Parts: sequence; C-alpha cells; structure tokens
Amino acid sequence: MKPYTVLSIAGSDCSGGAGIQADLKTISALGCYAATVITAVTVQNTCGVENVFPVPTEIIKAQIESVMNDIQIDAIKIGMVTDCTVIRMLAEILQQAPIPVVFDPVLISSSGYPLMQPEAINTMYESLLPCCTLLTPNIPETEVLSHHTIKNVTDMHDAGRKILQSGCKAVLVKGGHLNGSAKTDVLIHGMNGELSQTYEAPEIHTNNSHGTGCTLSSAIAAWLAQGFSVPEAVAKGKIYLTEALAGAQNLQIGHGHGPLNHFFNPKKLIVR
Repeated sequence: MKPYTVLSIAGSDCSGGAGIQADLKTISALGCYAATVITAVTVQNTCGVENVFPVPTEIIKAQIESVMNDIQIDAIKIGMVTDCTVIRMLAEILQQAPIPVVFDPVLISSSGYPLMQPEAINTMYESLLPCCTLLTPNIPETEVLSHHTIKNVTDMHDAGRKILQSGCKAVLVKGGHLNGSAKTDVLIHGMNGELSQTYEAPEIHTNNSHGTGCTLSSAIAAWLAQGFSVPEAVAKGKIYLTEALAGAQNLQIGHGHGPLNHFFNPKKLIVR
C-alpha cells in the first residue's frame, strides 16, 4: 500500500503557523503523506517576521535529490525561494519531473518583510513559472508579476491572463485583499487563458489568519496528488481553507495573528 505523497519545498516558520509547518499539517490533515525540503529558516512569530536565513543552494538540492531518489512524489508545493541560484536549480529539476507543481510565490510576508530578492523575480518569471501547473499569487504579488493594478474582479482576470503568458499552466489570483463581505478568487487557465472559474467564500472574521496562502496552496497540491483536476483541486482547497479559518476563531495562540485550525476534521492516511 502506497500513500499519496506531496513534497513541500518551502521555508520554516518556527511559530508553526505558516511555511513548511503549515504545509505539513495541511497535507497530513487531507490524508496524504508529506515530505519536506527546507529552503530558509525564518525567525518569526504571530507578530511578524524578524529575520530570514536562506539555506545554501547545494543543501536544498541535496534534500530534493535525496527525497525524490527514494520516495514516489505525486505533487510538489513550492513556497519561499529567495534567490536566483535556487530558482534556476529548481527549474532544472522540475523540467525532468512530470509532476503537478503548485507554486505560491512568497514575495513579501503579511507583516511587510521582503522574502525574495528583487532580482530573483525576473528569474522566477522566466525559468520557474513555465514549470508550474498552478501559480497562486495574492493581489499584491499578482500586481508585481503582471505589472497590472488590480481594483476589482475584472482586473484579476486581466492580470491572471498576463501572468499566464509566462508559460505556467494556470493562475489562481487570490482576492483576499479586495474589500467585500465575500472573497473571490479567480482561476485562469487554457492555452490562451480562455478558461476561467471564480470561487467565492464568505469572509471569516478572525485574527487567526497566519499561513492562509501556504495552507491553500498545499491543500491544492494534496488534491492534485490524489488525481483531481486543477479546477476541482482549487475548489476543494478553498473549502478546506474556509473551514480551517472558521475552526480557528476561538484559538488563542500568541499575541498577533494566530494560526489556522488545520485539524478541524483530519482524514486518515489514504493509500492505494
């Protein structure tokens, strides 16, 4: 019996709310086996990011090769990558691995701390995005990648189509930064961006929202690993995220933005 396995390539959050730690919880809660590669060690808590210590490229590469030479990986989630050398290395590996890849482009923390070198953004656009099955930027990240100001859902569609020209298979523009009682995400896919879906979810009023982007992207990767299509995996990932937010409303962890409740209804390990 083999479980569905997701490899998370991301930074470590010592407070446990985001990054690798959020990915581990999400993937496990959805019944998949999680393997990890650490790209950076962050010093952070619920109040914000204090420092970032990138892991050397050769160590990141060695971790990936060690895992993939031994364990069958059904999907990959990529989070925090900090510089051009790491991005190029990842692109080289992914070009040889026909595996669904979900990339959450972590450009800046929710507290405003920069998490990617400016020169790395162009390298990411040119070399890494063409290897991705799905890109999941929030609105500020989408504006950086598309050079397009976003004020409404129509702008989200336009910006997503522009990013799709990078060669990635699909773009999920997350609308959490727009005002409104319902939060709308827009999925753009197809050869020329001619296909689109919108996903609406009620706004959950909670202070425990640390790690929402990591949670959604790793949830989508878990569903892709189980064989669901991108639109199906996004829909299921959105439902999981909404319920994890709702389940965290009464949690009291830390003095800032606390974590989600990833284990509101955990699944047993799914095997095939």
